[in-house]
Amino acid sequence: RQHLSKMGKSYSGINWNSEEKEFLEQFRTPWSIQVFLDSIDYNPDYECKSPRYVIEKRSAHCFEGALFAAAVLDYLGYKPLIVDMKAYNDDDHVIAVFREEGCWGSVAKSNFTSLRFREPVYRSLRELIMSYFDFFFNIKREKSLRSYSLPFDLSTLNRINWATSSQDLGFIGDKIESLHHFPVMSDARIGKLNLASESMLNAGLLGSREDGLFKPE
Repeated sequence: RQHLSKMGKSYSGINWNSEEKEFLEQFRTPWSIQVFLDSIDYNPDYECKSPRYVIEKRSAHCFEGALFAAAVLDYLGYKPLIVDMKAYNDDDHVIAVFREEGCWGSVAKSNFTSLRFREPVYRSLRELIMSYFDFFFNIKREKSLRSYSLPFDLSTLNRINWATSSQDLGFIGDKIESLHHFPVMSDARIGKLNLASESMLNAGLLGSREDGLFKPE
């Protein structure tokens, strides 16, 4: 995909300063955003800072990473969309989603290796979400994904400068949590789920920060 902002396409108009625009010029594709997110520290703190903070501190947790990815996708000419994935006995997960050639893909920051990038090959949002299912588990190996929201367009919050704000953005998390969520399976199926294997757990935890891991009951 070409760098759409270079082609004169309009995007939602985040109020980046000149240094930030220079920084953003390094990104050309959704994958380049993922490479950056994988290279920075995982933030274990219970807070939600803006993409500007991520640029400055080179640190992000899953929600901050999704906001950052959405902001850079916006710069590249995509819509800044995030999706909330609710979990049982585990952290929820938020991803930035995008479409190419009619298919969905995603960019994400996660303390688990298996919950990050997805190529844009999924024909529906549900297909994309279900690609995470078998890899979405807590440290007790319980498969924990339960539901997901429709994409939320962050450009609707441009009036409050969400991408460059110095304020905590936890209210955005509250907003997407309050959206209708679609279950990924029936209640009857939940009780029949198998545990993830030990090898999958070990692979998922590769390079993770222990102080950032959810402690299940």
